[in-house]
Amino acid sequence: MPFINTSGFLPKRYLVTGGAGFIGSHLCDRLLAEGHEVLCVDNFYTGTRRNIEHLLGERRFELLRHDVTFPLYVECDAIFNMACPASPIHYQFDPVQTTKTSVIGAINMLGLAKRLRVPVLQASTSEVYGDPAVHPQTESYWGNVNPIGPRSCYDEGKRCAETLFFDYHRQHAVGIKVVRIFNTYGPRMHPEDGRVVSNFIVQALLGQEITLYGDGSQTRSFCFVDDLVDGLMAMIRTDASVTGPINLGNPVEFTIRELAGLVVELTGSRSAITYRPLPQDDPKQRRPDIAEARSRLGWEPQVPLREGLARTIAYFDDLLSASRTGAAR
Repeated sequence: MPFINTSGFLPKRYLVTGGAGFIGSHLCDRLLAEGHEVLCVDNFYTGTRRNIEHLLGERRFELLRHDVTFPLYVECDAIFNMACPASPIHYQFDPVQTTKTSVIGAINMLGLAKRLRVPVLQASTSEVYGDPAVHPQTESYWGNVNPIGPRSCYDEGKRCAETLFFDYHRQHAVGIKVVRIFNTYGPRMHPEDGRVVSNFIVQALLGQEITLYGDGSQTRSFCFVDDLVDGLMAMIRTDASVTGPINLGNPVEFTIRELAGLVVELTGSRSAITYRPLPQDDPKQRRPDIAEARSRLGWEPQVPLREGLARTIAYFDDLLSASRTGAAR
């Protein structure tokens, strides 16, 4: 990935925790494309080497296998803290470790930022709003979260991480940036992460029944990963006065039933749709108010769902074809 600096800016060295994950790997791509150095840190709990293998020969890219629940002593100019399993299947598999990753990982990255005197961006989540009683969700809404349910390891872990970020900012003057990421999809999603987009696409491509939980009337807003990375980059470039939290997501709302129908149409699948009981504490509505992102970052999503799904389906089609070819050898 050759780069010639003609813009006069000074390249920086960025630390990206969770850099081999779905969003993290796309962020690494963007930073390298802009001429920066990237230290990608991942323990490969949910991230995969496949996501970053195209970067391994890049001289400005460095991979470090490390768990953020342990201190990290490196040098960098800014930190993106993206590390944490984000799908219910993965974060509920080891809920104690999920909480440790969110909380202790935040403490370790904040400590590093404090020592180096560099800004640190926290990838928080729309799950801090829980099953919201306010719609759409604004950053001023405090949320409706079950603190002892099966999703609490993630929801409360991320809420506690936000607390730590703002306390480090107030007490130690650490430069912080907090973004709350809403449903994001695109190439490099894990095919077995249990998220609705990847589930529907894989089931449709394999000709399996498409599984809807509840009656399919619950809503989500889906942001394509390229748009999300645009938002992350816009946030890290803001001055020190912009701390967030700022919602990053697509404000166009779809029912889960509408999503299933669109996936069936775009894949040409003959899969039937089946219904199962709604999981405990699953939010019934989720849509971001992005007025803050528009005014503070000049950001809003550009990729419509139909286009983003087509690109994501192509990725999963190639992935499944490669898997079948490998199994046949």
